[in-house]
Amino acid sequence: MSEALRAAMAEAGETTDSLAAQVGVDPKTAARWLSRGRIPHPRTRLKVATVLRKDIGDLWPDVLRRRKPTWLREWIEWEREAIALHWFELAYVPGLLQTEPYARATLPSGRWTVEEIDQLVAARIKRHAILTRAAPPQLVAVMDEGALRRQVPGKPEIMREQLGHLAHCAEAEIAQIHVVPSDVGLYVGLAGQFIVAELPDGRRAAHADNQLNAQFVDDPAEVARLAQSWEQVRSLALPANQSLDLIKKAAK
Repeated sequence: MSEALRAAMAEAGETTDSLAAQVGVDPKTAARWLSRGRIPHPRTRLKVATVLRKDIGDLWPDVLRRRKPTWLREWIEWEREAIALHWFELAYVPGLLQTEPYARATLPSGRWTVEEIDQLVAARIKRHAILTRAAPPQLVAVMDEGALRRQVPGKPEIMREQLGHLAHCAEAEIAQIHVVPSDVGLYVGLAGQFIVAELPDGRRAAHADNQLNAQFVDDPAEVARLAQSWEQVRSLALPANQSLDLIKKAAK
């Protein structure tokens, strides 16, 4: 619960309805900032602070203390609020479906310290909670077959466990999982990983990653282009039942 925000609203004589109207969000969204302690998106935070005549740091001091890069903080906020996530992965199992040992194996020690890896893995696993909440987002994950076949050197048990977890998620309808088979050849997904998220109000944003950096994308035209790419990779993927069979075969 955000006591600082509640106090600032009381001081300014604002209710969740009046604040929502002034910053351009649904009243239910503004109510979640109080009851659940959710933090608004960066642009909205600025509007709220302006209406309440406060500094952003006064209302959400934790934001300034966080070490996560700005793009990741923005994305996680969207991920928590999303009603749908359309996720394509070329090389890895999607982060929301990773086991802890597999997540750790994707983070090379030469790039991060042991402490940093522990923090990154813990943060990634914590994000899984959105899939088991009362109203989880619809997660549709498409993976290249190469992501299923790629082993952790010297530790086949890690990939076996990971593939078993994928099969469980598909059978339990935690996620819709589809695989683009290796015989497809060249296709748009080879350009790299991306995710498109949709909020209850219809807004969409995306996340894209590469070797140098990752980015949060909310420009409507750019999100639309990624949505088109999503439709293309989805159309090339196997149906859910055939994808599940392929996952189980890979686990063996």
